[in-house]
Amino acid sequence: MSALWYRVGPVITVVIAIFVLWYAGAVALNSAWAYDKAKRAGVELSTSELIADTLSQDKPKLPAPHQVGREIWKTTGGMVASGRAFSKRSLIYHSWITLSSTLLGFVMGTALGIGLAVGIVYNRTMDMSVMPWVIASQTIPILAIAPMIIVVLNAIGISGLLPKAVISMYLSFFPVVVGMVKGLRSPGRMQLDQMKTWNASGGQEFRKLRLPSSMPYLFTSLKVAMAASLVGAIVGELPTGAVAGLGARLLAGSYYGQTIQIWSALITAAALAASLVGLIGFVQKAVLKRMGMA
Repeated sequence: MSALWYRVGPVITVVIAIFVLWYAGAVALNSAWAYDKAKRAGVELSTSELIADTLSQDKPKLPAPHQVGREIWKTTGGMVASGRAFSKRSLIYHSWITLSSTLLGFVMGTALGIGLAVGIVYNRTMDMSVMPWVIASQTIPILAIAPMIIVVLNAIGISGLLPKAVISMYLSFFPVVVGMVKGLRSPGRMQLDQMKTWNASGGQEFRKLRLPSSMPYLFTSLKVAMAASLVGAIVGELPTGAVAGLGARLLAGSYYGQTIQIWSALITAAALAASLVGLIGFVQKAVLKRMGMA
């Protein structure tokens, strides 16, 4: 029991603390509206009445956890139960739209990142010229560059999924480049000299030494890239006026002051990101175990 608590106890403690602070914040932020209603009605609120009011408002400044949970269930499990899992009011539908551009952008960003990393490691000119530009590219705010990407691609007739995927790629390729460069350069001088004594070619050195050595670094960077790709997909939905996707859900909620809808989309996005990163972690364990690294 003590070993189990040692593993899950800190997580449970943090979750409980988050919920306590969340409820306290909801009461504090929503109390002004509750007091205002009571004042206009000419009544005084007791502490229990104040708490009940602040935790049940239709458009609270900060929705309570149970309100967000109820909204998520209504737009996921409730939709599935009614046979409308992919209706436009379902978070499952919006999550799928965002997931599609996230995965495409992640694949594109991973391919670009690995390609650049190989070039940087094996070509000194690329190392001196490309790497500084890769780093500089991340100093440009994504909120500034996203509309530019959308406009340019729309001007040449490209719309829909691809522009959002390009924005995801822009955010996700950087950690892959950095991780792979570090991983491909991780073999020591003695290991590289040993490959030379075996008369290994450059390709054999890459396949037999550098690439396997880079796997732990690659998977770590892929986790970061996946989370960044999801952020890019959501950001890419904002300047397009999209009507589908978690970004569109956030935008619609902000237009109409539906804070519960906003928070339900945010929590859903966080759960989606955690699931994708967890999936990469599962693949990482399987691959590294097969390679004898775990």
